[in-house]
Amino acid sequence: METDMTLVKVEDYQYPRGWADGTDADERSRHYCQQLEEGRIVFFDNVPFDLPESDRDFLLSQKQSGFKGHKNVSYRPQQDLLRGAAEDDVQEAQRLHDLMRRYSEQVVGFLTKFLAPYAPHWMLDFATWRPLEEEGRDLPLHKRNDLLHVDAFPSRPTTGSRILRGFTNLNPQRSRVWATTEGFEAIAERFALDAGLSQIARRAASPVGAIKRGVAPLLKVVGVRGADRSPYDQFMLRFHDFLKENTDYQQKWEKFRLEFPPFSTWMVFTDAVPHAALSGQYALEQTLIVPLKAMVVPQKSPLRVLEALCGQSLAS
Repeated sequence: METDMTLVKVEDYQYPRGWADGTDADERSRHYCQQLEEGRIVFFDNVPFDLPESDRDFLLSQKQSGFKGHKNVSYRPQQDLLRGAAEDDVQEAQRLHDLMRRYSEQVVGFLTKFLAPYAPHWMLDFATWRPLEEEGRDLPLHKRNDLLHVDAFPSRPTTGSRILRGFTNLNPQRSRVWATTEGFEAIAERFALDAGLSQIARRAASPVGAIKRGVAPLLKVVGVRGADRSPYDQFMLRFHDFLKENTDYQQKWEKFRLEFPPFSTWMVFTDAVPHAALSGQYALEQTLIVPLKAMVVPQKSPLRVLEALCGQSLAS
């Protein structure tokens, strides 16, 4: 694995015993929260939660996603719903549903201890099973995982809350390979204005912007897509696409290559760490939405970085 300051390996926490003897759990949890917020990837060379071998084997034996339009199989914990799985075998579909529920519960239980400052505040988001090989996937440009980008969700605005994602590579033979670059502050300083930050900030400060915010709750109720997007969400969606479209950024910006070995686990704020999945097959992932009030260093959040650049509140 090629490493740089982006990667922080955890050696003082092991499943199932938890923190090493004599470790101040609160202090260590806060330390790793800070590492994540400063744009680093926190890495385990093992699976630090319960993931039985029988579940791993079952996942590896499954057919790839059977629904057109789905990049992955997704599990929605709050509704206990599974989407994107093949449905031709009812018993196998139910087993996959049960497995994804257990996985989500296990990884959230682990993160509740490992990143304790966040746990009282976060919102549980989707878990995903990614059975397809990333290299060479035929996807529209804006959906491609192999292009450098920061995350933003079109259907789930965060209003400045952070996108925390935990990954586990279940491939028994091959690493999952990422590329990353300098973090959010560097790319925002270079590209945010070109991507339209000033225009979005001006609209947010205008009387028309105030009117739109006032009627947004009503528009959301009647089903208008994107009505509840804050100026921050509007910009981050645009920035996601802008970075994928930008040839200079994709080809000329200095990159770091990261290889995550079989049965390793890593977590990262993907709204702030530019990343591209270059290759790899068979990964599990859980997303959590963490509000700014839970942050150890909130000034490092994309929301605060962008507000400092444009001099305008973007959260509402």
